[in-house]
Amino acid sequence: MKQGPRDDTAHWRALSQAHHLPPFSDRAQLHEQGPRIITRAEGVHLWDSEGNRILDGMAGLWCVALGYGREELVEAAARQMRELPYYNLFFQTAHPPALELAAAIAELTPAGLDHVFFTGSGSEANDTMLRMVRHYWALKGRPEKKVIISRVNAYHGSTVAGASLSGMRFMHEQGDLPIPGIVHIAQPYWFAEGGDMSPEDFGLWAADQLETKILELGVDNVAAFIAEPIQGAGGVIIPPDSYWPRVREILARHDILFVADEVICGFGRTGEWFGSDYYGLAPDMLTIAKGLTSGYIPMGGLVVRDHIVEVLSAGGDFNHGFTYSGHPVAAAVGLETLRILREEGIVERVRTQTAPYLQARLRELADHPLVGEVRGLGMLGAIELVEDRASRRRYPAERGVGMRCRKHCFEQGLVMRAVGDTMIIAPPLVLDRDGVDELVEKARRCLDLTLAELEG
Repeated sequence: MKQGPRDDTAHWRALSQAHHLPPFSDRAQLHEQGPRIITRAEGVHLWDSEGNRILDGMAGLWCVALGYGREELVEAAARQMRELPYYNLFFQTAHPPALELAAAIAELTPAGLDHVFFTGSGSEANDTMLRMVRHYWALKGRPEKKVIISRVNAYHGSTVAGASLSGMRFMHEQGDLPIPGIVHIAQPYWFAEGGDMSPEDFGLWAADQLETKILELGVDNVAAFIAEPIQGAGGVIIPPDSYWPRVREILARHDILFVADEVICGFGRTGEWFGSDYYGLAPDMLTIAKGLTSGYIPMGGLVVRDHIVEVLSAGGDFNHGFTYSGHPVAAAVGLETLRILREEGIVERVRTQTAPYLQARLRELADHPLVGEVRGLGMLGAIELVEDRASRRRYPAERGVGMRCRKHCFEQGLVMRAVGDTMIIAPPLVLDRDGVDELVEKARRCLDLTLAELEG
């Protein structure tokens, strides 16, 4: 007979080693160190099984917009579970939570994006996008328009299609990816790749790579361009101001759909409801997840422009869907999340108060000798760790500077993610001024400890 669980760190780590296959983890390394066991959370803080209090500077995985312990979301889920815990949206059926949530989302998205296909995650949303884009062009009598252009170092999920759309080589090396019909162009990452160009010139150059690729492939073969308004998992890459206007010009010249991946930027993270609002984009499709339910329960979706739906509606069945598309409990939590965001004025507060304070305090770290650049927008931020600031030269990869800094963050009670040697943050939208101060003070302490270790 199996022994019952105990509140004991060693016990949980033993279970992890014996039975759990974690995502994006080096299993040998995990066996050596053991996972940190998170046992509870409240507000913007986590506690582990050893009693340590940790500021969650990443809002879980970019998703816990409202912070932890919002009883309204718990009650919304409980009410829905009692009334209708599950039913599907197949076979000409529907249920009120999904329909009401679709309408609520349509009220918030950019004009003309009025229709929602629900999924269980952002990865599934981007898979759905790929299938719908190709089906749309086939219905239009142009089945040759199949190729989807993405960007190097973009992240669009880790399913087969999602990982293919993602522009991350380490993902493509496992599983013979990308699948055919997906290509990648340069990212607008001036700090790492801009060389001697000004940010403005580099932004124009990076945008022009889209047109170069379209012409290389042939306009008649290109179905869509997908991009995050701000590349999140790639390192909070904020494009130069010249980038998005030029991209819009290029897309306007060609009959190609534009898909904005708003899985991270959506629902207030930029200080606007969507990153597309911040940059004045007009996507044909928009993928969502994460902040939609504040991470309390899995849900994603694809929001689709009216002219695409008109073509799909005339084409019979769209043979695609998931058992949990529009799950009623997830939809109920999504509705309550949107209600709280609106009624408490959280997105406006981010724009006018929290984000300006966060960004001002973050930039105080730019004077640290280990820091080459601090950048951020809304409730997103990045700190570039370098050996030489003037040349933007990084430390040799084998020194693992980012991972050293991340280790110090854990030990000092801060979740700050390392993407190579770039430290990134995306705290809950409800972080207050005291929370910002705590985050920045802990981040500086961790930078000091990392530099001392490198010089020791």
